[in-house]
Amino acid sequence: MIRVLLAEDQAMLRGALSALLSLEGDISVVGSVPDGSAAWTQAQKLRPDVIIADIEMPGLSGIELAARVQESGLPSKVVIVTTFARGGYLRRALDAGVAGYLLKDALPEQLANAVRVVHAGGRAIDPELAIGAWSEADPLTDRERQLLRLAGEGLSASEIAARLNLTHGTVRTYLSGATGKLHARNRIEAYRLAREKGWL
Repeated sequence: MIRVLLAEDQAMLRGALSALLSLEGDISVVGSVPDGSAAWTQAQKLRPDVIIADIEMPGLSGIELAARVQESGLPSKVVIVTTFARGGYLRRALDAGVAGYLLKDALPEQLANAVRVVHAGGRAIDPELAIGAWSEADPLTDRERQLLRLAGEGLSASEIAARLNLTHGTVRTYLSGATGKLHARNRIEAYRLAREKGWL
């Protein structure tokens, strides 16, 4: 029996996924949680074979959850189920150790098959997304990505500097570099472009 933990912030979808997977004779849903932090707590407690997670959730994102699972040495495999059909997200997910990446409009049997494939040690990734993930490289550094996220939340350069213990000039240099790499007019447009590409 393949033991699965579900992490999805939309209650109706979480319930539907649980019901669908429970119809499979070889899959057992051992936990169902509404956010990434709860998923991390339950992953350590339950040690499921497979964790199915959304990308954007409160607490921890699905990608951050996958990275924690990988760093901790837990045996669980992570499958991302998301609406984001963007190559940048897939690249970051794979870097974090994700074994499966499916879109929410996939057929129910595709999800069950993905669970079986990753449990057996394979990968289950939409081939179209896989091609797109390597068609355009992410030009941003981790620090540029971090600062763009904060700028996108509406923080000024001074506020970002105070939060991260950086000088105002250093923050401006990073944001200017990120804006230039994305050929954007300003930091807000750079944030929007990076989000669209899945680089944030």
